[in-house]
Amino acid sequence: MNLFLLRHAQAEPRGPKWRPDSRRPLTPEGEEKMEKAARGMAALGLSFDLILASPYARALRTAEIVAEIFGSKKLLETAHLAAAADPKDIVDELNGNFAFLENVILVGHEPFLTRLISTLLGGGDALAIDLKKGGLCKLTVEKLVFGRCACLNWLLTPRQLVRLAAPGKD
Repeated sequence: MNLFLLRHAQAEPRGPKWRPDSRRPLTPEGEEKMEKAARGMAALGLSFDLILASPYARALRTAEIVAEIFGSKKLLETAHLAAAADPKDIVDELNGNFAFLENVILVGHEPFLTRLISTLLGGGDALAIDLKKGGLCKLTVEKLVFGRCACLNWLLTPRQLVRLAAPGKD
């Protein structure tokens, strides 16, 4: 399985206006940059059998932008990608419901995503990984388990993804 992990794009700052925090949306700039980054993802020739997203507004909107650019109707929400979720639960969900899929993208939050990446790469959550807002990581997994089972293929920043969408332009 090719497992892609995408951190939500730039969101509005925390504050009383966005309570509970799960309602906090992307900024207009975050939406625009994510659209360009998703076009960069498409320029890489990626495809997704499934887009799984946190139900939080900022992650769900990020996933919707990816789905729009890729023309995908295969977008599902899961509480197992919420900010405070247990990474083991998403592994169990993937194995229980989607193990037959080849390309799955998970759209979520920090530090959840880097804890998951660290666990799949090294067996624990101690690896220092800098997954930027709108950044994308690709792991290859032969048999998904909650522990060391993956190989890191690449980790791209949103700036790199945007450049892929429009080579030679910033």
